[in-house]
Amino acid sequence: QVQLVESGGGLVQAGGSLRLSCAASGRTLSSDAMGWFRQAPGRERDFVTAISRSGGNRYYADSVKGRFTISTDNAKNTVYVQMNSLTPEDTAVYYCAAGFAHSAYEFLSPQEYSYWGQGTQVTVSS
Repeated sequence: QVQLVESGGGLVQAGGSLRLSCAASGRTLSSDAMGWFRQAPGRERDFVTAISRSGGNRYYADSVKGRFTISTDNAKNTVYVQMNSLTPEDTAVYYCAAGFAHSAYEFLSPQEYSYWGQGTQVTVSS
């Protein structure tokens, strides 16, 4: 079993930055895929970014490429996403997820993730 806890969300003005953290506990070594998804009110949960902890491959949604950076600290069982140049369109609840994806398609598919955090709210004002 794996438990994921997100933190770092908050209110920020457009153009600002936030860094989200996801602390994992439990049996996490086999959960190679770590990802971030977001869900705005009335919207589906969308892929944001993901990383392979074993290979270091990183994946980004087109909407965040160049602005967001995902990273991990395996010793701390923590995954981060640094979010820069935020816009109101980034407003959403952000969820951390862990799973066993292997292909690029699987890394961006929420169905491939077995464990999910509670979510942290990110609000970007104009």
